[in-house]
Amino acid sequence: MSVAANRLVSSRGWLTKVPAITATFWVIKVLSTTIGETFADYLTVNVGLGPAVTDAIMFAVLVAALVVQFRTRKYTPWIYWLCVVLVSIVGTQITDFFTDTLGVSLYISTTVFSVVLAIVFVVWYRQERTLAIASIDTPRREAFYWCAILTTFALGTAAGDLATEALNLGFRNGTLIFGGLILATWIAYRLGAGQVLTFWIAYVLTRPLGASFGDLLTQDKDFGGLALGASATSLLFFAVILVLVVREQVLVNRHGVAEKGAGPVGGHRRDYAWAGAAALAVAVLGFGLSTAHASQPTTDTQASFEQGTVAPGQQGGGNATGTAAAARQAHPTTRLGDLSKFAVIVDDIQGKVAKNDLAGGKIRVKDLEVAWDDAEAGLKPRDSTKWHQLDDQIDAVLTALRASTPTQADCASSLATLMGTLNKFDGV
Repeated sequence: MSVAANRLVSSRGWLTKVPAITATFWVIKVLSTTIGETFADYLTVNVGLGPAVTDAIMFAVLVAALVVQFRTRKYTPWIYWLCVVLVSIVGTQITDFFTDTLGVSLYISTTVFSVVLAIVFVVWYRQERTLAIASIDTPRREAFYWCAILTTFALGTAAGDLATEALNLGFRNGTLIFGGLILATWIAYRLGAGQVLTFWIAYVLTRPLGASFGDLLTQDKDFGGLALGASATSLLFFAVILVLVVREQVLVNRHGVAEKGAGPVGGHRRDYAWAGAAALAVAVLGFGLSTAHASQPTTDTQASFEQGTVAPGQQGGGNATGTAAAARQAHPTTRLGDLSKFAVIVDDIQGKVAKNDLAGGKIRVKDLEVAWDDAEAGLKPRDSTKWHQLDDQIDAVLTALRASTPTQADCASSLATLMGTLNKFDGV
């Protein structure tokens, strides 16, 4: 499209602030979901900012990105997709705040967010008489659009957690179920169902699909995952997103913004080819990296640590009075499975606390926090009640060791309670 034609389109109000709904659109959307979730967890747990600080930072960055997005006069790929990733993070954090901090049931939060989304759509339609995505070309319509997008991420998180945790579906079944629902939505669209309705249904479903697929790649093989790890998965997804967004940005700069209702810039065939190549790259590289990671040799100490058979004292002193992982009694009936790797870390921390090395215990407890967070997607669906009990006790240990003036008695008491529960819930 020439510069003169582009100006003509702009003068007639034909420019839209969102991309065409294409195959690459859906690929980026699914991958950005995993990026958003893992990045927030990385800041909260690995960096150690905590949920409150992470929430504040992400909200502030989202507001700044949306200000830039609203000031643009046409669709700018890198700005738009940056906003989507940030909305993914904040939408997830909203649901987590209701569930984890306020203790709101997933059934209630799913219902509430569904009602909120319905209200957004009703008000949007009454004001604009359309919910068409190709008509996001005024500030007010864009405001409704981003409110709806934020709510869909919160709803998708709540509904996904409800399905995979409360209903014990797990991330493997979640990937198949949500992928199948999206396929059914596409079939319904092809058979004549409304484009607006099917778009928003699919948009909500891509949130739990992306999270389930990300967990499938990141979780340990003991939980049925590919053990790729959160960092490697995030880098892989980010690289694919970057390639697709850069391509989109180049095409927009070269050809201008398409008219309303037009197909993807560059044509449908090329779009399908790029989307297929991106999906294939994720599948091949993900499986390849997972296989390479699994084939890496481990030292005897590492292997023992992963299996939970390190004796007290072997990994930093041990607990002379605690129960060693190797001597712990298994409880085969528990649905959580093998918890020995967490008990090994707790046993090590107990040894440090017994020597009044609270500073060393504070450093070592970081390993427990990271390991527990990494295993959440695999453990929580197995038995959410027992998982929450252990999660609360781990939080108590973190609070005791990270207090401004920690005491040996408080730390020892919280660790003893946690170790007792780990012994009780441990299984094979």
